[in-house]
Amino acid sequence: MLFLDEIGELGTDEQAMLLRALEEKTLLPLGSDREARSDLQWIASTKRDVLSAAREGRFREDLLTRINLWTFTLPGWRSRTEDIEPNLQCELDQFVERTGRRIALSKEACQKFLEFALSPKGEWKNNFRDLNAAVIRMGTVAQGGRISVEIVEEEIGRLVASWTSVGRGASEDLLLGIVGGNRWAEMDLFDRVQLTHVIEICRQSRSLSDARRKLFSASRFRKTSSNDADHLRKYLSRFGIEWEQLSRTALS
Repeated sequence: MLFLDEIGELGTDEQAMLLRALEEKTLLPLGSDREARSDLQWIASTKRDVLSAAREGRFREDLLTRINLWTFTLPGWRSRTEDIEPNLQCELDQFVERTGRRIALSKEACQKFLEFALSPKGEWKNNFRDLNAAVIRMGTVAQGGRISVEIVEEEIGRLVASWTSVGRGASEDLLLGIVGGNRWAEMDLFDRVQLTHVIEICRQSRSLSDARRKLFSASRFRKTSSNDADHLRKYLSRFGIEWEQLSRTALS
């Protein structure tokens, strides 16, 4: 029995070699100049849409026909969230076995993690790999053998940030670095977009007053009195940001 993982990643040359091994039951062992006979049962997996790839000429149709005898679709974790809790404990047990450190989730931390894991925010784009990496990170930084709520909250922010990294620009990465993963995870997309632009303007400004003039240029002439600088400070403080954080990186 031979299991081939991610068969959809094979190049055209490798596909031809595999097709020959399947049809003629011969293969050339690595480092040998003599062919060997083999009679194997094959199981292959892929996360790619090989049917579309075959239609587009990126995957050989004859190979697909040969391997597509029985097809089983394994749904992602978003469709089987009941698997998350037992696997969380299993990953913790394996971490303990590998490292020799006694690590446990507090009751509150476990509840916090599972609430997130089962919520719409838990995208689990990389399925089991995401959970494995999360447990390793939390277990590594845990002090006194216990993963706290604070550690879980930090990990939640990191996971959400990693899932939203595709399509995120450098400015949004800057925002993530300023507000931190926890606060980033709690922010609506609307706030992220708006705050990102405000931070860009602030970093391009020489002072708070300069940033105020740029951000409120249209409305400030219609006001009898202006408290826009205070407005800007309060807006930034809503997200835990002080002007001094931005002024240190502002353009001189």
